[in-house]
Amino acid sequence: MTESHLSEKIKSYILDIPSLPVSAEKALQVCNNAYVNPSDLNHVISLDPVLTGKLLKLINSVYYGLGTQITSLVRAITMLGLNTVKNLVLSAAVLSVLPENKDINGLNMEGFWHHCLCVGVISKLLAKKQGIESRHLEEYFAAGLLHDIGKIPLNAVLSSDYMQMITKADFENKPLFVMEKNIVNINHCCAGEMIALTWKLDSAITDVITFHHNINGYSGENKNIICNVAIANYFSIVNDVGFAGDRKPEKPEKDVWETIGLKEDVYMEIMEKLYSEIESAKIFLKS
Repeated sequence: MTESHLSEKIKSYILDIPSLPVSAEKALQVCNNAYVNPSDLNHVISLDPVLTGKLLKLINSVYYGLGTQITSLVRAITMLGLNTVKNLVLSAAVLSVLPENKDINGLNMEGFWHHCLCVGVISKLLAKKQGIESRHLEEYFAAGLLHDIGKIPLNAVLSSDYMQMITKADFENKPLFVMEKNIVNINHCCAGEMIALTWKLDSAITDVITFHHNINGYSGENKNIICNVAIANYFSIVNDVGFAGDRKPEKPEKDVWETIGLKEDVYMEIMEKLYSEIESAKIFLKS
């Protein structure tokens, strides 16, 4: 099959991915209203019993450690804040509709999601170190969790050929996103951007998905979160947490660290919390 046919097949696969649940779309829209209050968001979410159940399961998990059982969404929204719940809705909704691809003879999906979870956790820990407001921390987690969703259509369409591409990138000492572009003329960043635009995701998460391997090509307002995720992605790969398929990641340049105002040795500080945080965050993959 030619490069153009493969590229079109990948785009066609993306178009066939289910839309986000209507309840999730409405919840995200409500949260973008500057005058929204907890009861407004509760009204939208509570119309979807499945989404409500998932959110309460996440909210009552060890990940948040609230120390008391929460049975009311209004109370949860009041305690955690609108922005946190919005990103919880987004994460739960996206994970519920993305194809699992468990039977595809390509990239191992369990390892893939373990990598993504690690990136989300590291990104959030880095954001804490920067003093990012607590109401924004879950956005850093969600961006890290979803940064590689463009690999799902490539893995599904290319299947075992995708693993050969991963091996070829390793052999030629190239990052995977470069090899993807060379072979099928579309990399996971481009594929992920298509998904994000189709779902009308927030600009920050869309920009992370699109530019986490091309920070120098970015000139928008979300550079900090992109740099956070890029650093988190690098450390997840070099420390073999999960498997993203990319064995030769590009090391973040000095200006990437300067953007977030931290030094590389910060990773040693967050290492002691990393694995316990990942363990707690696994609830996202089970909900």
